[in-house]
Amino acid sequence: MAPVGGWMCCSRKTKSVAPLETTKVIPVDNIPAGTYDYDLAVIGGGSGGLACAKEAVNLGAKVTVLDYVTPSPQGTKWGLGGTCVNVGCIPKKLMHQAALLGESIHEAVAYGWEVPSLDAIKINWPALTEAVQNHIKSVNWVTRVDLREKKIDYVNGLGEFKDPHTLIATLKNGSKKEITAKNIVIAVGGRPHYPDIPGAVEYCISSDDIFSLGHPPGKTLVVGAGYIGLECAGFLNSLGYPATVLVRSVPLRGFDQQMAQAVTSEMEQKGVVFHNKCVPLSVEKLETGQLKARWQNTETQERGEDVFDTVLMATGRYALTKTLNLEAAGVTCVSNSGKIIAETEQTNVSNIYAVGDVLEGKPELTPVAIHAGRLLARRMFAGATQPMDYDNVATTVFTPLEYGCVGLSEETALARHGADKVEVYHAFYKPTEFFIPQRNIRNCYLKAVALREAPQRILGLHFVGPVAGEVIQGFAAAVKCGITMEQLMNTVGIHPTVAEEFTRLNITKRSGKDPNPASCCS
Repeated sequence: MAPVGGWMCCSRKTKSVAPLETTKVIPVDNIPAGTYDYDLAVIGGGSGGLACAKEAVNLGAKVTVLDYVTPSPQGTKWGLGGTCVNVGCIPKKLMHQAALLGESIHEAVAYGWEVPSLDAIKINWPALTEAVQNHIKSVNWVTRVDLREKKIDYVNGLGEFKDPHTLIATLKNGSKKEITAKNIVIAVGGRPHYPDIPGAVEYCISSDDIFSLGHPPGKTLVVGAGYIGLECAGFLNSLGYPATVLVRSVPLRGFDQQMAQAVTSEMEQKGVVFHNKCVPLSVEKLETGQLKARWQNTETQERGEDVFDTVLMATGRYALTKTLNLEAAGVTCVSNSGKIIAETEQTNVSNIYAVGDVLEGKPELTPVAIHAGRLLARRMFAGATQPMDYDNVATTVFTPLEYGCVGLSEETALARHGADKVEVYHAFYKPTEFFIPQRNIRNCYLKAVALREAPQRILGLHFVGPVAGEVIQGFAAAVKCGITMEQLMNTVGIHPTVAEEFTRLNITKRSGKDPNPASCCS
């Protein structure tokens, strides 16, 4: 069972699904709770599953968690805690920080720091991965201890349904353990998808492998331009390992495309190579141990090839529902992608629920899974009624120049409300800390997408620049509360910060005026 939670914890989902009300919920027997081994069994020990389990225990429920990580095609496996902790948000952010520190060393010279042998500065890959893995192992240990202290039974086994109340766990040694529970939560998340081309599974790695790779990745081809692909290409390139990206359709599908272009433009200027409208054809291992990759442009049909040290597949993720034997439980609300359709986390079987990345049409983000898991536990065991609100969830793409956003993209806002009813405020800006080292400011850009009618309620905020995640988090609460452009413009900013640029927005795209700043302090 792979852990719940997209490894961004973040990706954006814009696909709509049919409301759960169209699916008939099947009630199951009302056997007294004491008849079952547990009040709640959670399949999947990732962010959402663990949050649900711990909240349930706090509310007096008897709980068990089943978790098992099937090794990746390259043999990588990890401990308890899910995608986010082990092969997602946490190691990704640490690698991103390592890349930023490397850039800062060079910039320090412009600020007067004397750094000897600047040309000799390079990353020690084994030291980096060891530090990252040591931190992950410490989190794994703390998670195990936390479950023990909360008296949550942990089963390190691959779970599947026998019936709506019974799970069969296959343990490491091949033995099987039968568990019954009044309520069951599916929180198995997903794993990286491999394209069906020669050499993909045999020779390529994925985000499951990169953070513990036993050797420096060297020249790397990243197949896929979603947030996982761009984040990996970004930190690898900044660490000194040349990166090339194959883009099948558009970068950061589901995100605001103007902001996506700013992100990739910055990456190109830093040396990342992009091959647009290209799909992989094959990966061949050479006698030297290197990999020859071939691809084709889907528009011109032109073919290309190059030799790399590493090929990383970032072509999406699939939900781990096939191994659950859902048919035995009567769960039928599964989409063509294998994800579960459950608008209120409840499947078509009344005592079986799902949270996290395994849900169809929901943001694949760790904080989303955690919050949904907690709310679900309260509804199950405390008589609460509050549902999970999946709207206006903020997220950040940790590319070299970060991109943070909350709410609707410009494209989605125009499609929903019409061009005549939407106003877009935008601006380029100059981070103060960029001046002395003369860093590129061309892609430092932000915009607010709002309704045109006064007081102009804000539909979405988008920011490309330093510490975008920190910037957008605070504004996310404001958007959740229904902030308007009038209120934003009357907010006094903290100077000099990049976050204050939102309070300085005053030029609309409709006006045609120059959105470049005239000066720093006026």
